[in-house]
Amino acid sequence: MKQQFTAIYKKQGKWYLGWVEEIPGANTQGKTLKETKENLKEALSLILETNRILSKSGKSQVIRELITVSH
Repeated sequence: MKQQFTAIYKKQGKWYLGWVEEIPGANTQGKTLKETKENLKEALSLILETNRILSKSGKSQVIRELITVSH
């Protein structure tokens, strides 16, 4: 399933910082913009995968539904 998010990049000194606006904790850095973009895609993929695993683990039943917000 493809999803779209907003990536933000900022140069700070010799480093590029990157984060995903909609997902707290999805952030990274790199020496080049290209490296930062690659790192951010990997970080976001790992966070989403971990969240899916955590929501399926355990003995309690979860409720899963799509939610839409206006901003």
